[in-house]
Amino acid sequence: MEWEADEKEVKAAGAELLPDGRRGLRIHGWEIESSNRSILTSLNLQAWEEKLETTHLPEMMFGDSSLVLKHITTGTKIHFNAYDALVGWKKEALPPVEVPAAAQWKFRSKPFQQVILDYDYTFTTPYSGSETIERADNEGNSSCLKWEDCEEQINVAALASKEPILFYDEVILYEDELADSGISFLTVKVRVMPSCWFLLLRFWLRVDGALMRLRDTRVFCTFNENTKPVILREICWRETTFKALAAKGYPFDSASYNDPNIISQRLPVVFHKTQKLIIPATL
Repeated sequence: MEWEADEKEVKAAGAELLPDGRRGLRIHGWEIESSNRSILTSLNLQAWEEKLETTHLPEMMFGDSSLVLKHITTGTKIHFNAYDALVGWKKEALPPVEVPAAAQWKFRSKPFQQVILDYDYTFTTPYSGSETIERADNEGNSSCLKWEDCEEQINVAALASKEPILFYDEVILYEDELADSGISFLTVKVRVMPSCWFLLLRFWLRVDGALMRLRDTRVFCTFNENTKPVILREICWRETTFKALAAKGYPFDSASYNDPNIISQRLPVVFHKTQKLIIPATL
């Protein structure tokens, strides 16, 4: 859904839209920009395969799309892109999900006809974003920034307030329909209000008849003019099988599980933590 900013509300909040047709805005020392580009060309895909040392990539790769949030004073940059997410996929290297039909394929096929899946064809990634410090004397250095586990929680009440949304966008990073046997996609959504920004990075997987997997990363920052930004990140992974859901009385058919927003609470949590981004005192 296309969303357009209300320029009066943007100005009233002390913000300004980015110039030159760029999509985003500057507000309280932050520059927030989203970029939705077309699918990578075959030539670029080949270059990605070489860099990632793989012959397998998602069907739809939006490799030039991104979301970037940069704090000008400290040079802190939080950004989201498909390449870094696929680096995470390669490193995690989960075993391929066994689909119900696979046993039949193996049984019916002669050895030379078998389809051997020796990689994670779902493109599941542990990726929760990228961060660097961009300064004239420290270009692209991420070693100074680190996430530390914390007890603080994201202020859900602030997100539920009636503040106007000054900027909103969704960026699709990659998507695959798993040979018509489900869906796998990675997207990031951002919204900016007069008092804060909030984003959701979501990996959603449904392998029909087999498994559902939801990996959400929420990042939240309240604007503060006088101090370095406090940035909280909540990572929550949920996962279950169709068989386990059916045992609890839920439907088994895939059509009941098209919207991860609706069914997320049915999926048990398998991993959860909250972190704070530590920005060095020297910045």
